[in-house]
Amino acid sequence: MLKIMIADDHPVVRAGLKELLTRELGRLKIAEAKNAREATELLDKEAWDLILIDINLPGRSGLEVLGDARQRCPKTPVLVLSVYPEREFAIRAFKLGAVGYLNKQTACDELITAVKRVLAGGKYITASLAEMLAGSLGQKPDHAPHEHLSDRELEVLRMIATGKTLKEIAAELALSEKTVGTYRLRIAAKMHLSSNVELTRYALQNKLVD
Repeated sequence: MLKIMIADDHPVVRAGLKELLTRELGRLKIAEAKNAREATELLDKEAWDLILIDINLPGRSGLEVLGDARQRCPKTPVLVLSVYPEREFAIRAFKLGAVGYLNKQTACDELITAVKRVLAGGKYITASLAEMLAGSLGQKPDHAPHEHLSDRELEVLRMIATGKTLKEIAAELALSEKTVGTYRLRIAAKMHLSSNVELTRYALQNKLVD
């Protein structure tokens, strides 16, 4: 029996994925995680055949959980399913070890095609992402400012953009407020933006947050 883990903070999404996967793949063992902590705990409990994960998880980002999955169960394929556009997060996810990246607006047929391909040992790249990658070949790299951020810095930027204070971010990430402040300074320096208002505007314009 295939064992699949679904990490997503929306119960409706988890229920929909569970129903779709069961209908298309038959009898499955499916475990659900509604936040990063539960997802990390599940990594140690079972040898999963597939992990479906969202980027936007309470606690730590899905990208960090993806990194944990690559260390703890490197042979398990991880498919990222997110509301965020491919242009902003797909390459970062692939570099961290994901075998596929799909937007949540993806049709059910494409999702099942992706799941079957990665279960068979392959990778899944959407037509739109393949076109974007092909178009970049031979061109001088033109990186957006946020692409120079580390995964942790990107996470802090996204949390700032949702209106959270440094103290709130520190508590959620289990870091000291001073450490988060240092991340904040690095982000501002790398992106040449000084205020939280400017950082928030940038994140919204580039669809880094909902």
